[in-house]
Amino acid sequence: MQTAELQAGAAGVHIPDPEMVDEMMQKVAEHKGCGTSGGSGKASCGSGAGENDLPPEIWEKVKNHPCYSEEAHHHFARMHVAVAPACNIQCNYCNRKYDCANESRPGVVSEKLTPEQAAKKVLAVAATIPQMSVLGIAGPGDPLANPEKTFRTFELVAKYTPDIKLCVSTNGLTLPDHVERLSGFNIDHVTITINMIDPEIGAKIYPWIYYKKKRYTGVEAAKILTERQLEGLEMLTSRGILSKINSVMIPGINDKHLVDVNKAVKSRGAFLHNIMPLISAPEHGTVFGLTGQRGPTAQELKALQDSCEGEMNMMRHCRQCRADAVGLLGEDRSAEFTTDKIMEMEVEYDLESRKAYQAAVEKERDTVVAAKRAEMETLAGEHSDIKMLIAVATKGGGKVNEHFGHAKEFQVYELSTDGAKFVGHRRVDLYCQGGFGDEDSLETVIRAINDCHAVFVSKIGGCPKNDLKKAGIDPVDQYAGEFIEQSAIAYFKDYLGKVASGEIEHIERGDAEIRQGALMSEAA
Repeated sequence: MQTAELQAGAAGVHIPDPEMVDEMMQKVAEHKGCGTSGGSGKASCGSGAGENDLPPEIWEKVKNHPCYSEEAHHHFARMHVAVAPACNIQCNYCNRKYDCANESRPGVVSEKLTPEQAAKKVLAVAATIPQMSVLGIAGPGDPLANPEKTFRTFELVAKYTPDIKLCVSTNGLTLPDHVERLSGFNIDHVTITINMIDPEIGAKIYPWIYYKKKRYTGVEAAKILTERQLEGLEMLTSRGILSKINSVMIPGINDKHLVDVNKAVKSRGAFLHNIMPLISAPEHGTVFGLTGQRGPTAQELKALQDSCEGEMNMMRHCRQCRADAVGLLGEDRSAEFTTDKIMEMEVEYDLESRKAYQAAVEKERDTVVAAKRAEMETLAGEHSDIKMLIAVATKGGGKVNEHFGHAKEFQVYELSTDGAKFVGHRRVDLYCQGGFGDEDSLETVIRAINDCHAVFVSKIGGCPKNDLKKAGIDPVDQYAGEFIEQSAIAYFKDYLGKVASGEIEHIERGDAEIRQGALMSEAA
């Protein structure tokens, strides 16, 4: 796999001075993690942070990481390699499935890989998708329950693709045992799934753990797990490794408790908190799925994220990826890179070409930021308590560039006189089916975005446009191909003008949802 060109290119890779990085990360630890600065809510670090919000050495770590930077996820891709099949805990929301191409959720893979196969796959993907900037090992079990396979994979990838960031996601049970080794591989990003700090609550989530060759159950198991997780987090922070905390929101079990989890992980220096909705469809075969435990609504999830954001910045663009995901967040190109296909490929890894491509991506990204900044200047002096949500159909690149009928998800932004803030995404059924609309799917789409005042699309048909209007959702296609945040701010400014002139009346979406329900009843 190694080439002379790769070796030559590697010499030009910029590696920040470790002592400077550690010094900056100690500052993060000293102020107890990440939060918001001032009354404006401007991000000081984490998912929504920009270049001017972070020390330069930390910005270098997150600027092109699609999970750690919301801005980057529009432009940069990631991949996961499934080299870690074994797990040392059992979660009631998890069911690892192999050879499964039709489900998109953590723990699911189409095939398991050896470290050597994984390294070849990384080379193939990086050569084909030059904006692929991050490799993560996230399962399908726990990477640190499979340490030799995990670290052998990191060893090979670091050797042959030195420009790619390395990440690991873990349940944290054995994390303290491996922090030194992670640090030795220059792994800058570790995700820990922490769903509780109260063992009584943990006993409802975890039936058992396997620790030091012994199986523990109930409260005892949860107590060991939470102690090990928090110890591992503190060790990562002390070594300057960025930590993202994943938490699964389980209504009636840990939803209110996650506020306490948020405070606990912030106090130990976590960089970012990602609260995700429980996925609990019965067909997935999980304990929660089979017992009827529901997941949260999009509105419940947003409310919890909002309540935690004053303490710490939240990741809101997570797609709860498969353990073999490839591509931009929200897309999966893993079918292009099966083991059979990559073993037949003649891979030519050109580091300089990748760097040039990513430099072009950065220029496009700078253009997006400049457009947003210019549009924000038009809001200067505007004062209003009005806040509203909009949904956006996009293929990526930070643009309004997806047909309404082709959208698999909508990205949601909150608009106010502070600007456009990304707050989440809503998965939906495809409305357009072979050239005609599926009315049942349309109802699902409307229900998914019924708290939004408008939906931005590149194109939309007459029938869905009329149904959206009846539901109180403004279908907007005038910004097709334009940058999302710039377009959103322009729309909001125009909206405020219409409200001020009396042309329209601002209605909170709670009222609109009631109106929508009445309209659907009339139609029935």
